[in-house]
Order: sequence, then structure tokens, then C-alpha cells
Amino acid sequence: MIRANSYESMEGLIKDNQMVLVYFGGNNCSVCSAMKPKIEELLKGYPKIKSADVTVEKAISLSAAYNVFTIPAILLFIEGKEILREARHISIDELEAKISRYYTLLYG
Repeated sequence: MIRANSYESMEGLIKDNQMVLVYFGGNNCSVCSAMKPKIEELLKGYPKIKSADVTVEKAISLSAAYNVFTIPAILLFIEGKEILREARHISIDELEAKISRYYTLLYG
């Protein structure tokens, strides 16, 4: 995952890639600390998905720009459009099923 700290870098990543997953988390959030490694592991199975990590304490304006008010939050963009948003109580199994479906449709 790349670290995203600015709106411009995030918009560039989303615009330049077909499928992008953005993970919003915090340093003082125990759920975020437990969730991030699971998301990173999940993404290993989907090599064409680009990913970004946003630490909300360091990028408050970026979090606000994407209307992220609770963490952890996961946003999935396909061809520049937000297709999926999961926040707070995230089931890794359900998330993977959704991502897998979109990934298969997009990349065969």
C-alpha cells in the first residue's frame, strides 16, 4: 500500500488505475491496527488492484474530502467511481467476496 497524504495524489492514483482500494485508519485505533494486516494479506490475491493507506490523523482534509468520518473505512474505486464503501464493522470474508466479484468482472 502506498501512503496517501494529499487529495491530488489520491485523485491521481484513482484516475490512473482501473481498480483502487483505499484504506482509512488511525494510529490510535486498535481495530484499525488489527484490520490493516488482514487487508494487506487479502490484496496479495488481487495483484491488479492498486492500494493506498490514509492515516486520518495525518490527513484530516483528505478524510473529509472523501466523507470518511468513522474508521476503519475501505473505499473501492473502479474506473474512477466509488463502487464500494465499508466502515467500522468490516467482515473480511464479505469484503473479499465483493472484491472478488468485481475483480472477476473486470479482469476475467
